[in-house]
Amino acid sequence: MSQLKAVILAAGKGTRMKSELPKVLHEIDGKSMVEYVIDAARQAGVEEICLVVGHGAELVRDRIGSGVQYVLQEEQLGTGHAVRCAKDFIGTEGDTMILCGDTPIITGQTLRYLVAYHRQHQLKVTVLSTILDDATGYGRIVRDENGDFVKIVEQKDASPEEQSIREINSGMYVFRSADLSDSLEKLTNDNVQKEYYLTDTIEIIHNQRRSGQGIVVGAMTTDRTDETKGVNTTEQLEQAAQILRANR
Repeated sequence: MSQLKAVILAAGKGTRMKSELPKVLHEIDGKSMVEYVIDAARQAGVEEICLVVGHGAELVRDRIGSGVQYVLQEEQLGTGHAVRCAKDFIGTEGDTMILCGDTPIITGQTLRYLVAYHRQHQLKVTVLSTILDDATGYGRIVRDENGDFVKIVEQKDASPEEQSIREINSGMYVFRSADLSDSLEKLTNDNVQKEYYLTDTIEIIHNQRRSGQGIVVGAMTTDRTDETKGVNTTEQLEQAAQILRANR
């Protein structure tokens, strides 16, 4: 079996949580959000895990301990920058899963399906997507007439037609490690926010495909919509807690 690693983004301050505690350390039933994500990654067969830490890095390290590796994102310059901080960890072997430390409902089973889909279709990148009744605020998955992946378009950049799309990007991915490392080198921050976006790496990989190569980027749609929910507020934390308790 090919090597499988995971990078978990855990550097966010979580301003909307109205707390000094790093966002990913907020708890549900005595267990921090990021610990739920770590457990799901391990259940999916991930062998090595790297947490990208920033705000309250020492608190995160103290809580999670020595079972994972850590890299520090000193400035929050976007998701692409966060993953690039872990470039040495990612390397060029096997596959690397990218996860968010604030999605505690995600399960090992769904991540296992994602890895299996990625490998079965021999893709360079696989996006975990889902269908929402109201996709406002999310990046949309644009597909062609054959249903094949074309691009991810952010809400602010989406045309009215694209805004009507209900399939959204969960922010969770599996990359072939070599392609991820290569595309991270090519990232620029040539945008209004002056940030490095991880979704730009997908565009780079998609556009680099050789003629006749076929599909290199895909999206696996899960019908377990709740599992893709991120937590940004105390209200959303309580909603996530209710879902996790109901699923036990």
